[in-house]
Amino acid sequence: MSETNPIWVPSAERVASATITAFTRHVEARWSRNFPDYAALHRWSIEHPEEFWVSVWDEGGVIGERGEVVLVDGHKMPGARWFAQARLNFAENLLRRRDGREAMVFWGEDRVKQRWSWEELYLEVARVARALAEAGVTRGDRVAAYMPNMPHTVIAMLATASLGAICTSASPDFGVQGVLDRFGQTEPKVLFTVDGYWYNGKAVDIRGKVAEVVAGLPSVRRVVVTPYLEALPDLSMIDRAQGWAEFTAPHRDATEIDFVRLPFDHPLYILYSSGTTGLPKCIVHCAGGVLLQHLKEHKLHGDVKPDDRLFYFTTCGWMMWNWLVSGLASEATLLLYDGSPFVKDGTILFDYADAERMTHFGTSAKFLDAAAKKGLAPIETHRLDTVRTMFSTGSPLMPEGFDYVYTRIKRDLCLSSISGGTDIVSCFVLGNPTLPVWRGEIQCKGLGMAVQVFDENGNPVVGQKGELVCTRPFPVMPLGFWNDPDGSKYRAAYFERFPGVWCHGDYCEETIHGGFIIYGRSDATLNPGGVRIGTAEIYRQVEKLPEVEESIVIGQDWQGDVRVVLFVRLREGLALDAALEEKIRRVIRDNTTPRHVPAKIVQVPDIPRTKSGKIVELAVRQVVHGQPVKNVEALANPEALEHFRDRPELRD
Repeated sequence: MSETNPIWVPSAERVASATITAFTRHVEARWSRNFPDYAALHRWSIEHPEEFWVSVWDEGGVIGERGEVVLVDGHKMPGARWFAQARLNFAENLLRRRDGREAMVFWGEDRVKQRWSWEELYLEVARVARALAEAGVTRGDRVAAYMPNMPHTVIAMLATASLGAICTSASPDFGVQGVLDRFGQTEPKVLFTVDGYWYNGKAVDIRGKVAEVVAGLPSVRRVVVTPYLEALPDLSMIDRAQGWAEFTAPHRDATEIDFVRLPFDHPLYILYSSGTTGLPKCIVHCAGGVLLQHLKEHKLHGDVKPDDRLFYFTTCGWMMWNWLVSGLASEATLLLYDGSPFVKDGTILFDYADAERMTHFGTSAKFLDAAAKKGLAPIETHRLDTVRTMFSTGSPLMPEGFDYVYTRIKRDLCLSSISGGTDIVSCFVLGNPTLPVWRGEIQCKGLGMAVQVFDENGNPVVGQKGELVCTRPFPVMPLGFWNDPDGSKYRAAYFERFPGVWCHGDYCEETIHGGFIIYGRSDATLNPGGVRIGTAEIYRQVEKLPEVEESIVIGQDWQGDVRVVLFVRLREGLALDAALEEKIRRVIRDNTTPRHVPAKIVQVPDIPRTKSGKIVELAVRQVVHGQPVKNVEALANPEALEHFRDRPELRD
């Protein structure tokens, strides 16, 4: 970046009070070391992983038996084993409190509001855990949630984990085939769901979909339905179904949870890749790795403290839901929200922040861009006095997004753009409350993560674009893929490009500040004339134009080369004409290079995206080239693909 000064610098008081500052002083004393800056702390965390991860365990207050062996076969990647003697239970670590303070607050748009104390949460988990055990669920079984982001989903997950069973989830806006493509592979024994959900002020009944899903899942013995739209919904159409209250009624007197302590690498979650190029990959994550990584990210990188109020706008089909609920292990109050983020003229999330004294506001780059285009200025309409950190992920946050946050939302907060993925249910690069924020940059590498950028020959580079890699093992590496007994699919996914090195598939750059800029997915990188171009470089220029609501860019095979094709969704009422085309080309040419300028610009009414809101460049490219899109069920709006098929503009 060309900026010479950071856009935000933490105060001396904030640095002094940060958890990462106290952690640094503790590990300096414990291991007789000196860390003059973050770079030194990070270097120690990857060069001495045993010391670092033991410190995370101890400083994070992990409940369980740690054992003496920290790392076995640390030279293998994959193949390293962490805390081979440890025994712990994930749910026990999240339910470490039983008092009357708030553990969860829930807003279902502006229709439903709930509050749960730590004591109420613990007791309800105890009841559900007993009911699951009575239903035959035991360690290693799968329990699925086809649920909104609501307290009952968290409770179902915690009850499942307390027994040593494996939790897997999808959001209720998934279609029937999309759910079957996921749960059909993992064969859950119990399915938690709802009668419906609210979106943009409208009730969406899903009982018909649930009935079809259950008919396609012979492994399911019991279906537990949480009433959400109605107090007593009719469940007669759903085989093997009963309401939540009926399911737990025989266990209303349960007051204790029999937490099953299991090995560190016992499976906890099965998460799914987007599945736009075939059946979703079923990625298996272990309880110990998820717990340690999330404790590190929340406490050290996010500065989440006991009784902080942690929010992330997410669905249960996105890994950020798993990331969010781990905030309980840091004794934070979870602020859960389900529905559209743009009800009440787009202000509801900012209303939520004020009403519930939110300290950490988690959202997506797409939300911030949409809020900017709507002209929202919370700095003028809301207090936001308790918000001290804003997280952003899902896609690269452009420099203009940083400007919007600091000029239109709040001037004094740590804007933590973060990047990782479902593959590691966490982050490779993320924020730090004690470091400055540079416009357009993610602040730093995660502690314990040996992140580098490799050029095409596998050489580390700084200040150049390349592949995001991790060169050493870390505890939250997946156990593997479900139904991949020899691990061949897992190894091919991450270790084929650079043997022994995790290649994440992000095209990025490490900056001179030690920060990172993400330019898009490597598999969507454009190659006109053999020169690699990150799609985010084009989006940055195009989407700052007021006429453009959203865009998607692909490389079209053309006359033995690749040409850049840009599709734009314009503001309502506008049409693409020669003048606007020239304006778009000019802003791209003036701010990038001539190679970035699209050969074709085409207007479309909608752009396809996954359930978590990510645009699908590969699927659009397949449609443009007349190739089949293997799994349209992975898309939130699959009908949008038709806008890209057989376009006459692309025939010459």
